[in-house]
Amino acid sequence: MSVRSDSRRESQSWQTREKRGRLSDPSLVVLDTQSIRAAVAVPSHTTGNDAGKRVRGRKRGLAADVLGLAAAVVVLAASAHDNTADTALLDRAAAQTDTVQTTLADQGLKNAVADHGAALGIGVDIIQRNPADRGFVPQPKRWVVEQTYRTLALHRRLLRDYEHRPASSESHVYWTMSDATARRPTHTSTPSRRGA
Repeated sequence: MSVRSDSRRESQSWQTREKRGRLSDPSLVVLDTQSIRAAVAVPSHTTGNDAGKRVRGRKRGLAADVLGLAAAVVVLAASAHDNTADTALLDRAAAQTDTVQTTLADQGLKNAVADHGAALGIGVDIIQRNPADRGFVPQPKRWVVEQTYRTLALHRRLLRDYEHRPASSESHVYWTMSDATARRPTHTSTPSRRGA
């Protein structure tokens, strides 16, 4: 039996997964991070600077299943390394469901994250980029988490981090995913910000 933290949000995910012919809980999730700017009022001790992406703010980590539904979310200072976020995501995924067996991550991942996953009973597969590829080329299966980030970007509140506490930021991501998940059975999409 899986352990679930938010029964309402999770029940929407179960229904969506089952309608697509999948088990109610995922066995595979895709990990990725996104650095976002923080609003001026956000406390500086909860933010940092992601030098690689030139973003001062917070880092949003997301574990998404193959349908693009959020299985786990973490929000850290942008200065936190992706490996720190991925380790936290593995812990959250393991705490929320006991069915996750495999995670897919990008090639920047360190062995420590794979070892941490192994200790939790979760295999960590690194998706290597083809050296012959030039420019942006979507990676099979890993692309789904990028689509999820694009869905989040349709909600203006998530374009920048306005929350004083990282836990509140995580709650906003779950709330937004609940909206997106609730629209799937009716085949309606989230309205574009341009139309607002």
